[in-house]
Amino acid sequence: MVDLLFAITVGVLFSVGVFQMLRRDLIKAAMGFSILFTAINLYIIAVGAFDGNVPAYANQPEDSQSSDPLVQALILTAIVVSFGSYALLLSFVTTIARRFETLDSDEVNELVG
Repeated sequence: MVDLLFAITVGVLFSVGVFQMLRRDLIKAAMGFSILFTAINLYIIAVGAFDGNVPAYANQPEDSQSSDPLVQALILTAIVVSFGSYALLLSFVTTIARRFETLDSDEVNELVG
């Protein structure tokens, strides 16, 4: 049941993120980028979930299984990378808004090569 809930949640977040990224408004596209990264992080957590008896960082007894620390490291790295990418994207949106005085991507016609 939990796997189905994770699958539905990841699917809905992914589709909402892609839909928002395809919008003409640059702020909504940036929000879609953030939602998409959240969906990817949740997907990594759902796929790499391991039902261990003790945490990955604890001293483990002989008969117990520990959780996989690789998933935790990947999620932490993905969060840091997504935060940096989102900050760069927001700086681009701010620069475009100040330079062209619009947030509509169709009105920014000087970017056409």
